Amino acid sequence: MLELNKENFDSEVLESDGIVVVDFWSESCDPCKELMPEVEKLAEEYGDKAKFAKLNIKGNRRLAMKQQVMGLPSIVFYVDGEKTEHLSGDDLEPADIEATLNELLG
Repeated sequence: MLELNKENFDSEVLESDGIVVVDFWSESCDPCKELMPEVEKLAEEYGDKAKFAKLNIKGNRRLAMKQQVMGLPSIVFYVDGEKTEHLSGDDLEPADIEATLNELLG
């Protein structure tokens, strides 16, 4: 999975064609760390259909706020640079992420 930061976020996400799935996380967020291996599995499975990336909000808090990410874990979907879906909360499940991705893939 691609590591995002404030230097590459615009070029890798907002200026990107197709679907980009961004995992907003933090080292102090236990649900984020539990979810990450599952997101990485989805990245392997769907990597040819969508770009998967992760953004550690540590050092990137302003960027997260600009993207209206106020809670963790958050999975945000972008299509052709536009934010289209935002999944968040402690009860976020890998199946929710996969279902949303499949909806976007049509």
